Amino acid sequence: MRIALLLLLLLTVSAAKAQGDIHRCMGADGIPVFTDRVCTDLNAKPVMPAPAASVHAPVEQQPAQAPAAVTCAADLKQLKQAVIDAFAERNPNRLAGLTLWSGDGKEEVVAGIRYFNRLMSRPLIEVKSIGGASSASDHDDDADASSLSLSASPNQTPAHGEALVVQTESDDGSGASVQTHFDVVHRSGCVWLRPQGG
Repeated sequence: MRIALLLLLLLTVSAAKAQGDIHRCMGADGIPVFTDRVCTDLNAKPVMPAPAASVHAPVEQQPAQAPAAVTCAADLKQLKQAVIDAFAERNPNRLAGLTLWSGDGKEEVVAGIRYFNRLMSRPLIEVKSIGGASSASDHDDDADASSLSLSASPNQTPAHGEALVVQTESDDGSGASVQTHFDVVHRSGCVWLRPQGG
């Protein structure tokens, strides 16, 4: 009986050791990476795993760890750059990741991503911010980041009429441009896109 308990204990320890060989990382592009290599080998940052639920009392209090990496835009300038990056990659899923879908059903979200796919099939001309703190300047790249920063608010309505305007070439080949407006919403400390009318 003692031998069986000893073997069970050894198997448990070896299984825990094997799980420790997987590194949880956050890639430079914000995508989680799980690997057997060191995170820095993949140009990624280590992310601490969520603590496993345990029935045992903790033996020792661990020092506080740094918070996990935030992968959402903290201000309007970051949101604008993230939209530009999504267009550069022609990645509608990345643009969808910047969008606040709360309250939308599955069909609306799928239709939105399909629309983003069509939108990204056209060349991007410009992304500009309008309203709010950036209304004083048409070129918000020249504004300092503190004037563009948005406060965290549980409210899902656009703050002070702030919006991003995405200007693309039209589908008809005429050289004309098409503007798509997104309201800017802040929630949970992040800045999100919300398609107008959504």
